[in-house]
Amino acid sequence: MSSFAITGVGELTTEDVEGRVLRDAAVVVEGERVVWIGPSARAPAADRSFDAAGRALLPGWVDSHSHIVFDGDRADEFEARMAGRPYQAGGIAATVAATRAASDKRLEALAAKRAREAALQGTTWLETKTGYGLSVEHEARCARVAARVADDVTFLGAHLPPPGVDVDEYVRLVTGPMLAAVAPFAGWADVFCERGAFTPEQSREVLTAARAAGLGLRVHGNQLGPGQGIALAVELGAASVDHCNHVGPADLDALAGSWTGGGRGTVATLLPACDLSTRAPLAPARALIDAGVVVAIASNCNPGTSNTSSMPFCVATAVLQMGLSVAEAVRAATWGGAAALGRESGDGAIGSITLGGRADLQLLDAPSAAHLAYRPGMALTRAVWKAGRRLDGGGTGSPPRHRRAESVRPEV
Repeated sequence: MSSFAITGVGELTTEDVEGRVLRDAAVVVEGERVVWIGPSARAPAADRSFDAAGRALLPGWVDSHSHIVFDGDRADEFEARMAGRPYQAGGIAATVAATRAASDKRLEALAAKRAREAALQGTTWLETKTGYGLSVEHEARCARVAARVADDVTFLGAHLPPPGVDVDEYVRLVTGPMLAAVAPFAGWADVFCERGAFTPEQSREVLTAARAAGLGLRVHGNQLGPGQGIALAVELGAASVDHCNHVGPADLDALAGSWTGGGRGTVATLLPACDLSTRAPLAPARALIDAGVVVAIASNCNPGTSNTSSMPFCVATAVLQMGLSVAEAVRAATWGGAAALGRESGDGAIGSITLGGRADLQLLDAPSAAHLAYRPGMALTRAVWKAGRRLDGGGTGSPPRHRRAESVRPEV
């Protein structure tokens, strides 16, 4: 098995159990795993060596919330929203129509392009969802495409009910034939528990059926206003609840309490690019962390409310506008994302640079991670390794591999 060493690392952020930041450090990779971490001068011999020349090395980003399987453009909708004008076009219905009309080849090519764009900005593990098919046939098709381009796949048939369809009848479709068709390709199920989408009772029905089918649980919650999404996610043991723009004291207590007693709790996944794009209140990241809640940061890449896969942008926003330190934001976008997917520990762990963990690494063209927020918007990704394989600047690295795992406003 071949090996390589990255030496001369000016700042090595491990995000491991010890949360170390090492100076003048090195990492040795054998196959897909990290096998040695320590001072650069003591690095063992490897088949190949790469001199980081004082640059910063981080774990690859873990983007635990995206929607990259879609066709269509909604820039007019975005422009109208930014100008404060009402928008009367099709919103999510337009995306569903365009996605259904796209050939399998086109849909996969578009999704693969988005996955490559994310990878070349340092994302080495990508979750994505269905949710733009909203029929048995098209949700299953979107899941098959997602399974070929992403690392974790989430079934989001309960995104929004199609126009003109009785919601309870649609829930029966989601929990019956649609779930059965999608489950072979997905590891997770999600529901948009929000006013104008699915009620807490309907959301519970979706999640309970998904759990019985062997899928892990996720929830879109508390995005548009106070609601029961967070409480439901904690009650059912969901791995994450995402958005969390409106968090009350009881929500804070529930999320923090889910991590006490040594058990696995529910991660609060924050989506800062979506908050900016919708001009929504920013999620209370500072209050969540101060309360002891485990927080993740993800892109929410989707055509309507967050058309970006740039995790560096999300990290910079969390620092500059959400009150997090650089260290907190980087941890949320790496280890936190891994925790939201249940992959932060054990053999082949992601989201950290740890012995035995997967060699998902990114080298910045900067001496420290602070430059992600200090120089916002700059292209600082120098090199990326995914499972020990370096991705080149042309995006011709091997496509991400899946093994099973948007939220938009109701009117979009």
